[in-house]
Amino acid sequence: MIALAEQFLDHLTLECGLSSRTREAYGRDIMALLRYVEACGARAIGDITRRMLLEFLHAERARGLSVNSLSRRLVAIKAFFRYLQSEGLLARNVTEVMESPRVWKMLPGTLSVREVENLLATPNNLKPLGLRDRAMLELLYATGLRVSELTELKMEDVRFDAGYLRCTGKGNKTRVVPFGETARQYLERYLQDVRPALAEGGAERRVFLTIRGRGFSRKGVWKLIREHARAAGIRQKVSPHTLRHSFASHLLANGAPLRMIQEMLGHADIATTQVYTHVDQSRLRAVHARYHPRA
Repeated sequence: MIALAEQFLDHLTLECGLSSRTREAYGRDIMALLRYVEACGARAIGDITRRMLLEFLHAERARGLSVNSLSRRLVAIKAFFRYLQSEGLLARNVTEVMESPRVWKMLPGTLSVREVENLLATPNNLKPLGLRDRAMLELLYATGLRVSELTELKMEDVRFDAGYLRCTGKGNKTRVVPFGETARQYLERYLQDVRPALAEGGAERRVFLTIRGRGFSRKGVWKLIREHARAAGIRQKVSPHTLRHSFASHLLANGAPLRMIQEMLGHADIATTQVYTHVDQSRLRAVHARYHPRA
């Protein structure tokens, strides 16, 4: 792949007449991509998928690259792939319909599935507070709750028999959100084995309690998640909202209808939910190809 990159850079200089400075800038952008996809298992240009490219750009943004730098990086990558296709060196150009990262300015930060798994595995379940933290993280990822909804969650809001919880979100609107078996198991263990000792027979009805037997503040949850993210080796900034965004993005990537994601997130307007369609456009194209009569 490096040989193809060098061939493209020579083309820019010899045939397109671009300056040495432009060649160097394009070279840095393309080499950064090739290092990333090789680490992902790509051994040839044809192995590179659109998902790899999107994950590369998101990783670069998480590393601190500006939107303008990302846009320039994508320009170089798209020029590289167009060149390879025009020379008959690439059968399919996976960058054709990729949008500029400039449209990502309002996109939420998300974690990959592996990063979420690493984060969830960080608390020590053998310790009471570790089990509490694991239950909290599992529930956040399983339901996409806002941090304020989590801190205000009451014991009577959780329905284990039906597998859902009730929460009150923005505009004082109540909604029902299901949670999976894994979150259920950790939440049940926390409520049975840990919370009674934290509550000490008090009248506090909130589900998640601090070591002092009080409900968590939003800042307290944010600090707890940040500490576990650091322990998990996650370099980007992680907040409770990051888990909410990851919840929505992973649902969409696995085929969940946008309207159902809207209901679970408690968005009043589906336009708010549609921001997640930019995270995995390949999935939307697959749905179009499957269901549209003239796709």
